[in-house]
Amino acid sequence: MKKLTVLLLLVLLTVALAACNNEEEPTAEERFMEYITLWEDGKFEEMYEMMSASSKEEFSKEEAVERFEKIYQDVGIEELKVDFEQNEEEEEDAEDETEKTIPFQASMNSVAGENEFDYEATWIKEEREVDSETEENWYVNWNPGFIFPEIAEGQGVGITSVPAERGEIFDRNGNGLAINDDFIEFGVVPGQLGEEEEETKEELAELLDMSVEAIDQKLDAGWVQEDSFVPLKKIPAEEKERIEAIAEVEATTSRDATGRYYPYGEAAAHLTGYIRQVTAEDLEKLDDDKYNSNSVIGHGGLEAEFEETLSGKPGVEVYAVDEETDERTTIAETEVEHGEDIELTVDADVQEKVYQSYDGEGGATAAINPTTGETLALVSSPAIDPNLRVYGTNQDIGDELDPSLNRAMHTFAPGSVVKPITAAIAMTNGAIESEETMDINGKTWSKDDGSWGSYEISRVTEFNGPVDVTNALIRSDNIFFARTALKMEPETFRSGLEDFGFDEEIPYDYPLYNSQISNEDTFRDDLLMANTAYGQGQMEMSVLHLATAYTPFFNEGNLLKPAIVQSENTPDVWKENVTDPEYNDVIKNALRQVVAHEAGTARAANIDGKALAGKTGTAELKRTKEEEGLENGWFVVYPSENTDILLAMMKEDAKSGDVVEQAADLFRNME
Repeated sequence: MKKLTVLLLLVLLTVALAACNNEEEPTAEERFMEYITLWEDGKFEEMYEMMSASSKEEFSKEEAVERFEKIYQDVGIEELKVDFEQNEEEEEDAEDETEKTIPFQASMNSVAGENEFDYEATWIKEEREVDSETEENWYVNWNPGFIFPEIAEGQGVGITSVPAERGEIFDRNGNGLAINDDFIEFGVVPGQLGEEEEETKEELAELLDMSVEAIDQKLDAGWVQEDSFVPLKKIPAEEKERIEAIAEVEATTSRDATGRYYPYGEAAAHLTGYIRQVTAEDLEKLDDDKYNSNSVIGHGGLEAEFEETLSGKPGVEVYAVDEETDERTTIAETEVEHGEDIELTVDADVQEKVYQSYDGEGGATAAINPTTGETLALVSSPAIDPNLRVYGTNQDIGDELDPSLNRAMHTFAPGSVVKPITAAIAMTNGAIESEETMDINGKTWSKDDGSWGSYEISRVTEFNGPVDVTNALIRSDNIFFARTALKMEPETFRSGLEDFGFDEEIPYDYPLYNSQISNEDTFRDDLLMANTAYGQGQMEMSVLHLATAYTPFFNEGNLLKPAIVQSENTPDVWKENVTDPEYNDVIKNALRQVVAHEAGTARAANIDGKALAGKTGTAELKRTKEEEGLENGWFVVYPSENTDILLAMMKEDAKSGDVVEQAADLFRNME
């Protein structure tokens, strides 16, 4: 009986030991799962410890680990996933296996986009000393094919990038406003400067519009050798005489190049913006699939507004290269996506003429087609030639008038040019009738109840007798419009202004500040409301919004959506039924008389050959009536017949009469 018991215990012990051994010895698949976990976590040193003895003999730890790390870093491997099909059925002779090949699939993202490949992992059963004991386990036969199959035989890995061509910006007639053009890039080879180095640098500095210090800075760069070509500046290929003069300077060398070019220079500077090198701060916010430290980005204007459209996306190829034959095999590749061109509604000829009309003085103009809402020009003066911004200059481009300020996107007190809007709101809401008159005597007026204290509203000219809306527009009568506003409830007047686009974002493909009625969302008192009626108080508008605000007078009372990019959807209505269209002719006839009538404030625009209409304004930039302050002159002007253009013009430190004369000369010069 004892023998039987002992025999039974021995059997049970044997079974238990076998079970323990089975638990301690993982399968090849289980070992591969461990390996994959390390692989996906980028733990390459721990992966090395799972390599077979023969693989370790062929590849040192430093070689295998560093190659994995360097290639993955250079190629930008992310989101690595490795998978294989596990065999759920136990094979009878599995315990006797010493080698097993497991096919697997790997997928990942890289600088060249998504990449997938199939490969095989061969696992070898080996005995090794672990904690002073001999243990048997599975180890992988590794080779560089685990990184990419194309480099299994030790090939190198390379990366090439194909830069995306930036999209170009054209006007409505196909004239380039921002284009990719041919340039000649001039430079010097330090070793060829010779004994008259200083004289050569001085001559080059003058011809290249650079300072000698700027040239020295480029020559002193750490990478420069005696035989290096040191690029100094790109010159547009069309500047042939200048190029010939530069080429004659001894020690000068050149090469063909391409670059961004702005054919209209200052005239379209604020409209287009310009490109510049990205900064480290930019790169923190930008898509690293598109941008690197050598990239450029749009700065200001349309270059910035349409950066996503214009920039495109570079193409990238990751390839294996045989170091003996230089034969290349593509591992992963993304095709280059060139930027898209933008076709504007702008007329470059109008843009240039309007800019030139300022003759360097401060101001801004928006020119639109009031029947379509299309922008024909958007000008800010003065400006800096964007070509100088991109390629540098030795000129002093600073100015007390601040040419870097984009006046076209900013808002200003509009003054009396807002009076047609006030009139339209009042007539539409029944506050006044088109032929209704007010008796106004003298040059000043204040409320009878004394609530305004000593404050009085002044008229441009003294006129005694009954005044209707037509006469008030002709003479630009502040008192009439102040009293008209006070006939309305504050909410009614404010709502009417909001219908014209105040206090909201303007739907426009160009950066603009929002126009405002007042600093708060209500009028603090009726004096502010009265001053707002003729464009003072706290009211501010951009020139583009002002031009757009006149479109209901040409479109059955509908406010058009402003457009600067050509589209099949123009004209597009922004707000319907802003005004009662029956009053449009009243307002437009009055605006013609502003120019044609002997009492009109824009008589200087009554030119031969073109019947103009419009509204003048002089906005006072001061906080109190007694304070001395600057003034901005305004003029909204358009041909009263065949109205295909309307200009909203503002000139700093000027009277409205100055802008009227500017506009008259401009229309004389327009075809």
